[in-house]
Amino acid sequence: MKKVLLISYYWPPAGGPGVQRWLKFVTYLKDFGVEPIVYVPENPTYPIVDKELLNELPNGIEILKHQIFEPYALASKIGGKSSDTISKGIIPPEKNQRCIQKVLLWVRGNLFIPDARKYWVNPSVKFLAKVIEKKEINTIITTGPPHSMHLIGSILKERLNIEWIADFRDPWTSIGYHKKLLLTKWAQKKHIDLEQLVLNSADKIIVTSEGTKREFTQKTTQPIYVVTNGFEPLQLHDIVLDTKFSMAHIGSLLSERNPKNLWKAIAELIQENKIFEANFELKLAGVVSETILSTLKAIGLEKYTRILGYVSHNEAQLMQRQSQVLLLIEIDSEETKMIIPGKLFEYLQSNRPILGIGRKGADFSTILKETNTGVFYEYHEIEAIKKQLMSYFELYLKGNLSVIPKHIENYTRKSLTGKLAAIIKK
Repeated sequence: MKKVLLISYYWPPAGGPGVQRWLKFVTYLKDFGVEPIVYVPENPTYPIVDKELLNELPNGIEILKHQIFEPYALASKIGGKSSDTISKGIIPPEKNQRCIQKVLLWVRGNLFIPDARKYWVNPSVKFLAKVIEKKEINTIITTGPPHSMHLIGSILKERLNIEWIADFRDPWTSIGYHKKLLLTKWAQKKHIDLEQLVLNSADKIIVTSEGTKREFTQKTTQPIYVVTNGFEPLQLHDIVLDTKFSMAHIGSLLSERNPKNLWKAIAELIQENKIFEANFELKLAGVVSETILSTLKAIGLEKYTRILGYVSHNEAQLMQRQSQVLLLIEIDSEETKMIIPGKLFEYLQSNRPILGIGRKGADFSTILKETNTGVFYEYHEIEAIKKQLMSYFELYLKGNLSVIPKHIENYTRKSLTGKLAAIIKK
């Protein structure tokens, strides 16, 4: 059986879809003739914690841990809530940033390159070099962000001449928040140089979307494979749909994910249709930026909105099946067209219609169409969005609001692990 070493920062009890990606790959790799060994920090500072994920750790998997120095722990003491918010990926628009937030962003972008976990690189190389030799490991996999994980792989590759696979759950220099880090020209060049180093020295590159593959193909000639995120088939019985016409967004709503025309369309329907007003409810589970909350308040939707905060993975799955409509919102920019939100894949098996909003040509719009699970609109299409909402509402009143998914089995975690194992063995 082929041995591989996975190097990851995020691991249970960390919460979020990035954790679940490799937690499930590791769970199923042995079924495909690959034995995984996992390496993670011993004392990490996770922005989101979901202790229920500890119950999903597979039996018989060796997990190695090593100490990490975390600047975020110190930053949290200095910056308080501002630091915690930024560590969760919530970056306010520049005009709304407080002085301490600007300082923290500048420090994060210019002093911690590629990220604040850079201090784990050299200790990890030293520790893992001995582990790799002792356990006769011939393949390592790094998964980022944080992209400092890839620097561990780069050094080990150079020193040990070992096969190295770099898994990019998100892009690097083209990711949405990168431009907000107040980068100096020197820092920007450093990020680009490190990205080039990783892309051109890894033996194989794995990405989560066709859009990211197209981007990276312009930067490297190394082989690139697409392995999307996925879902774990789950049978929940006795599901009772919300009595209200509930629209739910489950996951982080960053400042840039603010579809004002969607909020406006809802507000207009509330004003025009008393039955709609009596039945409508907006549910937001996860971290929600102050920008979003301010917009909802200004447009008159605050009293129709339930802010639920972070919910466990199990609670999220239940909410996906109970809600009448699921919202999938991505940033309206060319750089984020290749981002496929991890929540989409669990949405697929909920049998609830998905209303997707993003940039024209977004990769996730193709998946919605192929699986017959929802519809997609651009940010500016207010009249079309309003018409779609009314269509959903009329079906809800008749008790007929649902979808019949197609081909979603291609996105199960086990099916995707088989695809990953084939790449590892090439």
